[in-house]
Amino acid sequence: MTAPAALVLVEPGAHRPGGHRDHALTALATAHGNTVVVAPYGIAAGTGTALEAAGARLTGPTGVLPALLVVAGTYTAALAATGRRVFASRRWPRALRRLPHQVTLLARCLVEAACIRTGHRLTGGTASVVVLSASEALHGTAGLLGGPHLRFVHELVTTEDAPLRTLGRLARRGERRVVALAPTIAVRDDLAARFPRLLLQVRPFAVADPGDRLTDAERARAREVLGIPAAAAAVCLVGGWWPYKDLDVVDAALTCLDVPLHLLVVGAPLDDERLRAWEALPYVRLLTRPGLVPEAVVREVYAASDAAVVARRPGVAKESGLVVDTVRLGVPLIVSDHDPALTKTLAGHDWARIVPTSNATALVDVLRDLAWSPLPRPATSAAADLGVPTAAEQTAFLTSPKEPYSCPPCPH
Repeated sequence: MTAPAALVLVEPGAHRPGGHRDHALTALATAHGNTVVVAPYGIAAGTGTALEAAGARLTGPTGVLPALLVVAGTYTAALAATGRRVFASRRWPRALRRLPHQVTLLARCLVEAACIRTGHRLTGGTASVVVLSASEALHGTAGLLGGPHLRFVHELVTTEDAPLRTLGRLARRGERRVVALAPTIAVRDDLAARFPRLLLQVRPFAVADPGDRLTDAERARAREVLGIPAAAAAVCLVGGWWPYKDLDVVDAALTCLDVPLHLLVVGAPLDDERLRAWEALPYVRLLTRPGLVPEAVVREVYAASDAAVVARRPGVAKESGLVVDTVRLGVPLIVSDHDPALTKTLAGHDWARIVPTSNATALVDVLRDLAWSPLPRPATSAAADLGVPTAAEQTAFLTSPKEPYSCPPCPH
């Protein structure tokens, strides 16, 4: 049987253990079977073991030109770090405070280009090359320096200021070598407004397979290991506490809670002061696993929980890997209505409770109900019903010829 054509997966964040990108990387490599993984900063031990078991070839940027691009990117990143320290104070004009972040975008572009060129060189230019966690800027420059590729742009945090826009115009012809994959319509629209000539498609990043689902035995074992009684209510907060997450409403709800609740917190960064305050609350039983933890630890936390809480500030419309986690693992969901498209997708599903953003009263009511009325688990078909592809479906898409069109709306 002929082996499938090679698929090159570039993951700049492969050195960080755990997380949605780690899961997607290993799932895609396992599903495709003929994969080259290019990781510029190395690969976390557990991730590397899983990729090797999948038969993936692991490498960093190699070759003369990629090496030069990496060196340039490394020095540029160091310059950006120095600039962030120098211009950290708000007494500096906004343009100067933004400058280091612009330099960071350039550094990311150079390293991406080195990885893309490496992928093409190692596969004779015949493989599909995909940057799984791509920068939100300098798409044409990455295409011009690195070669044809697909790039998942998860969100747009830092925009291109005048110097980078000038560089982008100079490298505009490189945009025709790139297809940008946006995980949601909102991200696609934002990209289209800023890069009107860029080829764009809407495509979920997260993947889900039937084998991901938690078993009853795993759930019972996780509760036993973490010391949570079988009849006790437990919820989890997974992932770093970034500004787009609404921890204030979670804090207010926990403060008003009048029934016992086990709260499992895992991720980085966390707010130690807030965690200490939660630990002192009379009805909260807090268990924390701070830091970047492997997939097995995150899975155990989900397994021990009756539901996952996803609270975000209004207007956050990037793909939620946390929401996909609950679906693929079979964990009920308590989620804020921060994204109208996501709210519409989840409406009517009995395993999801949608609460108004910043409404602590609504959240505490749902948490209180868990004690005597647990939410049902998502059905095994829930991921497919929500449009989340399997790893095999995703690799088939990534290795198929691309045209400049937009896919049907993605639900998350």
